[in-house]
Amino acid sequence: MITIPILGLLEVDPYDGWLKSQPIEINALSGKFEFILEEYETDPQVEDFHTAVQHFLALDHTALEQAQDAIYQYYQDCCAYITPASEEYIDIPNPNQVWRHIEFGDELMVSRRAHGDNAVYISLTCHCDWEPEHGLQIVFKQGLTVNKIGAFDGHLSHADAYDDPRFEDMVYVPCCR
Repeated sequence: MITIPILGLLEVDPYDGWLKSQPIEINALSGKFEFILEEYETDPQVEDFHTAVQHFLALDHTALEQAQDAIYQYYQDCCAYITPASEEYIDIPNPNQVWRHIEFGDELMVSRRAHGDNAVYISLTCHCDWEPEHGLQIVFKQGLTVNKIGAFDGHLSHADAYDDPRFEDMVYVPCCR
């Protein structure tokens, strides 16, 4: 067990050594979520984790609303090759209705990016009706703003996912099918 500002007492996962908080109310997500801190105890600048979590806890629903169009684009790309008559097809007529088809996971992964800016990011994995296999990943740079939308791939930026610095500031990169 270890105590961290804002998060309180965290348990050490015996499998991977990551730290896990108790569920905490997140205003922006309208629910309680556990924070998982990856490699926190060996990080030379743990204050960056504290700052990212503080920023994230201060967010309101507008943080996700700003990502709504990118999420809708992800939906459209996933459904581009499915006909409306298909059983897999999900009809979402406009961006503000995507939320009806998303179920947030219950954990927020807090990790330092190994490449690029080496900042701390917070990643949320979600289930979504239009892509049941790969889901939806929403990543918040330093806990402040959404910097990545797409299928869950574990990467904290599209620049890392595609090993291409041109994608550094792209919130969404269209799917390749």
